[in-house]
Amino acid sequence: MTTTPPVALVTGGNKGIGRETCRRLAALGHTVLLGARDAERGRAAAAELGVTWLPLDVTDQRSVDAAAAQVRREHNRLDVLVNNAGVNSAVAPVEELTADDLAALLDVNLLGVLRVTNGFVPLLRASDHPRVVNVSSTVGSFARTLEMDLFDWRITPPAYAVSKSALTMLTLKFASALPGVLVNAADPGYTRTDLNGGDGAQTVTEGTDAIVHLATLPDDGPTGTFVDRRGVVPW
Repeated sequence: MTTTPPVALVTGGNKGIGRETCRRLAALGHTVLLGARDAERGRAAAAELGVTWLPLDVTDQRSVDAAAAQVRREHNRLDVLVNNAGVNSAVAPVEELTADDLAALLDVNLLGVLRVTNGFVPLLRASDHPRVVNVSSTVGSFARTLEMDLFDWRITPPAYAVSKSALTMLTLKFASALPGVLVNAADPGYTRTDLNGGDGAQTVTEGTDAIVHLATLPDDGPTGTFVDRRGVVPW
């Protein structure tokens, strides 16, 4: 008896944590779809990793719908969805933050996850072992913010933190709404990526440990959790 490899989609997969997640899942035998909106970068990254580029702009519903239609034609299911695409585009103290700046950031970090997840729900339901991993951050944890005094905007940009707090709640809502689908949030930790100018304390491989763990959970694994590579992250 033969089985087909799990099909995994990683949004924002052309660099950083997304790219490393693609590499690691491919090494584990997954059929990996590298989601990226930039055709040149997406194709180049996919070619280097030996995976498939999937045109996908998480801020564009038509792009999401087209990507879902392509995956349906080519695979007829999706086993793993890693919502990794994110930006840190509004870096300012909260009293100087504009509504437009926050809206633009939320359009990627929160609404992008909503668009993509909802767009792929029918394909996730067609899987025997569906997993959704939302890439969040400890800076969105209320408990950690209070414990670690993460209020200096130069250390924790307020807009980014707000988007990740909202994302963890969205994760809980999806975990409840999608029985049979394991939906969890992962905190990569302070990882060296373009998002922080390469100033992180971890490698991208270390930063993807929690993501890969959640993407490959057994069928009796948890849902509605928030973890990093060391364990549970408090809400």
